[in-house]
Amino acid sequence: MAFGVKRAELEAWKKRADSGEIAFLTHYWLDDRFPDSKTVTKAACADIAKLEAWGATYGFKPEWIDRRHGAYPHYDLFGDIQRTVLKKEGEWDQLERFHLNGDK
Repeated sequence: MAFGVKRAELEAWKKRADSGEIAFLTHYWLDDRFPDSKTVTKAACADIAKLEAWGATYGFKPEWIDRRHGAYPHYDLFGDIQRTVLKKEGEWDQLERFHLNGDK
């Protein structure tokens, strides 16, 4: 279950992904399979080759790309890798908004 994202944020994420950018969208997320994760970041790009190359820089495998959502293939990031990627990508607003800086 996803929540905590505004429609305008979702639309901006889609626009960036459609334009060939690696686009990041973080939201609150509850999934019984991952009880220690309260948020997820979707790193998306309509250009699959670019998304795969970007993912490879973090050691992600192409088969980890979630391709079920039509035009928005993405990696789901959570936990320590989520924090690491958001920091390296300079996504400070998402780190702060969702309290992902490691601060409790």
